[in-house]
Amino acid sequence: MMNTTKNRRFPAEWEKQQGILLCFPHNGKDWPGKYEAVQWAFLEFIKKVATFETVFLVVADENQKEKVNSMLETAHVELTNVSYIIHKTNRSWMRDSGPIIVKNGTEREALNFNFNGWAKYKNIQLDKFVPAKVGEFLNIPVTQVMYKGKPVIVEGGAIDTNGRGTLLTSEECLMHPDIQVRNPNFTKADYEAVFKEYLGITNVIWLGEGIEGDDTHGHIDDLCRFVNEDTIVTIVETDPTDHNYKPLQDNLKRLQNAKLENGKSPVIVVLPMPKRLEFDGLRLPASYANFLILNNCVLVPTFNDSNDRKALNILAECFPDREIIGISATDFIWGFGTLHCLSQQIPE
Repeated sequence: MMNTTKNRRFPAEWEKQQGILLCFPHNGKDWPGKYEAVQWAFLEFIKKVATFETVFLVVADENQKEKVNSMLETAHVELTNVSYIIHKTNRSWMRDSGPIIVKNGTEREALNFNFNGWAKYKNIQLDKFVPAKVGEFLNIPVTQVMYKGKPVIVEGGAIDTNGRGTLLTSEECLMHPDIQVRNPNFTKADYEAVFKEYLGITNVIWLGEGIEGDDTHGHIDDLCRFVNEDTIVTIVETDPTDHNYKPLQDNLKRLQNAKLENGKSPVIVVLPMPKRLEFDGLRLPASYANFLILNNCVLVPTFNDSNDRKALNILAECFPDREIIGISATDFIWGFGTLHCLSQQIPE
């Protein structure tokens, strides 16, 4: 049996990790016309992670495992750091369909937040079983997140924590009354009760709207992130004519007025936005906030943009003890997400 719920704590991403959960792309529809390129970009992503820690790589079957292993060998990936989990999925977005692993006392617990395709996509029957499969593979007990007798739906990309009791999320994602509604009739108090019980959260900072083009409808991991216990990086658009300008200014003001769990004001660091990227007339949610923190480095999405270098330098100041590595995300973003969306950390 697990300990009482009062002992649960959602570790920050920079805390020691056993590894990173990834799922090799197999749904070409997620990247129209870019599927081939995305697979090679993903190899580079795996290679970088495997340089620093274990990659727990979900593949559909033995056949795909052999193909992927051969590709990894060709790319000179550290294969001793790749551990395969065989499980069929609908998509590769492990941040959202994968388990959120918390500490429960001295033990680990894998939370199943009842992925429902961002309340948008219907073909999710395989993705729903990812938390159970990963928990079984890692020998971590899995708990289904419930509230008042009903399953609660929250994606990993919708929340971020400092590991000390404060959580970041957005109203657009969790509170919109009729677009991509995860939990009908939920109030902020309901969410805060769930976050307290399952994640040990005592303080929630609510941002407003997400960025244009985000098909999750407001995920926090494209907006702002904790980089240490008292510092938050947030993206800001400098062009007043851009659709993102006002929502991001509003989010900045909210953060400037926010308090941490200890009553102090957070330190706010501003990240630029890359130039507008489009696919088929649709804006893509390109954001430097979608970085992934590893044990000894930070992987940052880049977009062949003049602000790439600025973003890397700003994050280097935020993480003085970690190497900062840019990874081209111009192919990934065609699927409406990049490094953080595709991954889920497994804390030790």
